[in-house]
Amino acid sequence: MRIRKLIALFFVLFAVSAANAQTKKYNIHTVAFYNLENLFDTINQSNNDEEWLPNGAQNWTSSKYKQKLHNLARVLSEIGTGENPNNAPTLIGGCEIENRGVLEDLVKEPLLINKDYGIVHFDSPDKRGIDVALLYQKKHFKPTSFKNIPLLIYRNQEGKADKKDNEEVTDDKAEAGKDDRVYTRDQLLVTGFLDGEEVSIIVNHWPSRSGGEKKSSPFREAAGRLNRQIMDSIFKINPNAKIITMGDLNDGTYNKSVKEGIGAKRKKEEVKQSGIYNPFEEMFYKGNSSLFYRDAGDIFDQIMISEAFIQKDYSSYRYWKAGIYNKPYMITKTGQYKGYPLRHSLTEIGYSDHFPVYIYLIKEIK
Repeated sequence: MRIRKLIALFFVLFAVSAANAQTKKYNIHTVAFYNLENLFDTINQSNNDEEWLPNGAQNWTSSKYKQKLHNLARVLSEIGTGENPNNAPTLIGGCEIENRGVLEDLVKEPLLINKDYGIVHFDSPDKRGIDVALLYQKKHFKPTSFKNIPLLIYRNQEGKADKKDNEEVTDDKAEAGKDDRVYTRDQLLVTGFLDGEEVSIIVNHWPSRSGGEKKSSPFREAAGRLNRQIMDSIFKINPNAKIITMGDLNDGTYNKSVKEGIGAKRKKEEVKQSGIYNPFEEMFYKGNSSLFYRDAGDIFDQIMISEAFIQKDYSSYRYWKAGIYNKPYMITKTGQYKGYPLRHSLTEIGYSDHFPVYIYLIKEIK
């Protein structure tokens, strides 16, 4: 009889515990990154944009530009809404952006305008004129500082180990200047408050694999070291800083630039204070891809987070889970590139040659 009472009591306690767990509520924010692939306007400017003009190789007209904006806005408005149904991403990192003007056009699209996105953008020294940027919902994120940090890469870099950089041979048509430097994208650092919690975000677009992966690897390794230096400068002030670094790295989660340059870890339990967790490494080994490179899927688009985001309590914003947004309408249906991201061609205005990636941050509502 006593055993029956104990069993009954156990089930009552279990039911109460389950009920309490079910009543927990959370604030949720989606953080996304998207390579916007050649987001150029139709205005001739000082950068190398001749290909993306009405009389250029792409025959890039105003109607095509407007369709591209609409397509991108559709994707951005939907990312993360599976678990966060009432909101588009709070923070969006982007790359392959011609100028601030195209971002202003993008955030005014009907699908995005009510989100009231702010813009952090700098013109980079990249000779093709493509930049990185951060969009943020003003009601949730308040920037306090932002800075573009150059990646210094030189031709004939051998023997200059103290600079920790190498030549970039890039498909972005970069050319060395008189100082022998090859100009590529800056890394964008933005610090601000997400619903009152300080967060730092680094947006990246690392050197390409033009000339071959092995030959170009030192350039991305230099980018990884610079990324780590930026984070270490923040950790020096606050070892428990919340940092998000994201971008198109042109390297996989397993490459030296990520594993050694940044020091990213595959497993949460491997991450120590001031360490970095990369949820996309496990996703890669499970067969997921954000793009296809030389007929093989990979995840070049990554979002990594500092140790402070993976602590077990949810009294402040913590990492929940990650994803790759690849809805059917974004995928090529037929032909040689069936299954690849649906990108722009002379006959069709697509989306991008990359799928966007995202993470969720959640905080328990008391």
